[in-house]
Amino acid sequence: MNDIDSALDSEPAERDEATADMFGAPPPMSGAPPSAPYTVIARKYRPQNFADLIGQEGMVRTLTNAFATGRIAHAFMLTGVRGVGKTTTARLLARALNYESDTVRAPSITDLAVEGRHCAAIVEGRHLDVLELDAASRSKVDEMRELLDGVRYAPAEARYKVYIIDEVHMLSTQAFNALLKTLEEPPPHAKFIFATTEIRKVPVTILSRCQRFDLRRVEPNVLITSLAAIAAAEGARIEPEALTLIARAAEGSVRDAQSLLDQAMVQAMEGQSVSGAVVRDMLGLADRAQTIALFEATVRGDVATAIETFRGLYAVGADPATVMLDLLEHAHGALIAKTVGVDALNLPKDQTARLAALGSSISPGTLSRVWQMLLKGLDEVRRAPDPAAAVDMVLIRLAYAADLPGPEDALRTLREEGVTALGAPTGPSQGGSRGGGAQMARTAPQAAIQARADGFSHPQSFDDLVRLADEKRDVSLKIDLERYVRPISFKTGAIAFEAEHGAPSNLSQRLVTRLKEWTGHAWLVACDGGGGADTLAERQKRASAQAQEAAMAEPFVLAVLSAFPGTEILEVRHPTLLHAAPSEDGQADDSQNDDED
Repeated sequence: MNDIDSALDSEPAERDEATADMFGAPPPMSGAPPSAPYTVIARKYRPQNFADLIGQEGMVRTLTNAFATGRIAHAFMLTGVRGVGKTTTARLLARALNYESDTVRAPSITDLAVEGRHCAAIVEGRHLDVLELDAASRSKVDEMRELLDGVRYAPAEARYKVYIIDEVHMLSTQAFNALLKTLEEPPPHAKFIFATTEIRKVPVTILSRCQRFDLRRVEPNVLITSLAAIAAAEGARIEPEALTLIARAAEGSVRDAQSLLDQAMVQAMEGQSVSGAVVRDMLGLADRAQTIALFEATVRGDVATAIETFRGLYAVGADPATVMLDLLEHAHGALIAKTVGVDALNLPKDQTARLAALGSSISPGTLSRVWQMLLKGLDEVRRAPDPAAAVDMVLIRLAYAADLPGPEDALRTLREEGVTALGAPTGPSQGGSRGGGAQMARTAPQAAIQARADGFSHPQSFDDLVRLADEKRDVSLKIDLERYVRPISFKTGAIAFEAEHGAPSNLSQRLVTRLKEWTGHAWLVACDGGGGADTLAERQKRASAQAQEAAMAEPFVLAVLSAFPGTEILEVRHPTLLHAAPSEDGQADDSQNDDED
């Protein structure tokens, strides 16, 4: 016991060494004390003043002017995607509103670089007059009323009571209504700062009482510069390609970019640099150079190489949907390089050169069609039970479509081969061919043209009557006339027809009333038992079928169908004459209509 007593009575260092010798424990390590807990980059490099905010220069400029002139709003609405700095901006605003130092006694944005009297407590979240709340956990009306009960009381220490409500769109309708009254007549000592990622879910009544700031996604080049500065401050070496990959993956979010940088710095051994390959493996991305090679093989129609390249990417862990997104980016990049210029592409020089070469060799129309097919293919890949197989199918479809000429090229080729757009061979006129230029140039009889000019105020035929109903916007009567009326005779002032099965019982009376209203004269309308001609709907259906048959016989149409397998004729339209002209007996001339079709 004497040894133990002497050890306890000795100096601390000597006591540790003595007790270690007695109990066989290793002596304490010499040097610095245990290191503090690690602080992640996203928190360590959180902006401490508005000058540190990146990518939000417009908002900073507006707030700086407002504070300088004393025109400070009582409520602010900050909106934007995740990680662009909404909560950070809200805390900086709270500091600026309550900034106070030995020399500054008013709200200030420009002096935040020097810590004020309340800054530390606000940053640490322990200031009595700055309440930071999450609307997702306090969305009910009772909780909002409890919060607002304290608004009328003056601040305990600072200049303003500041309420920071994050994800404010999560509040219930009743909670918004409870908040609205306070926003309408706020006490002079209270300020509200709201943050949300879903601005459309916030009622307009709330938005109209706030000064709104839309925080933008941060541009990739700005993110890259910021990440490089952080890596240098941390003593880490990271390649430019790795920074570019991280900035692209962050999609404009500063917090996501910093978190990915933190993760990437752990991937490399001490003293080694973080390469692009390390970041690609970390993010599950495909090698961008390989996806460009895949895009090149696809658009030149090399199916075998395209499939082989994709399967090589898939074997090393590339996600099929991510590969499709890369292909979409390449199509977009090639088109931008062609139309805007290579300076608009924020890519390494070798990749920019390859996309520019693709853009110069492929027409904008083809690149647009490739984009549309890839966009549809991306949806298929995401829904497919086997995404890799879906990518194979998309690549095969694209490769074969790449060999097909565009519509303008196909038309040019067909014309060079001796087929005109009017459907007749070039050279001497082929008399009698249906659909020829002479027949297409046929104009309506002068009477029909004059009737159209007069607005069909005095219909001369059943077709004129239908057009009059259309002109007068009586849709229901027009449809009934087309479907249920079989004309027997038509004279000015008198109409006889047979009613088709299913016709409304009041059709005759409605027709008499409307004709009296439209023409100013009384008409006799008789519904006889039989003998009527085809309804207008039947005639139109028959004319459509005849037009389809006539179109199928045209040399130009046959050439197009041959050039584009699987093409179908859905409808035949004529730009010259949309309706059949009336014949001398007052009935529509079906033969003329057939010729025009």
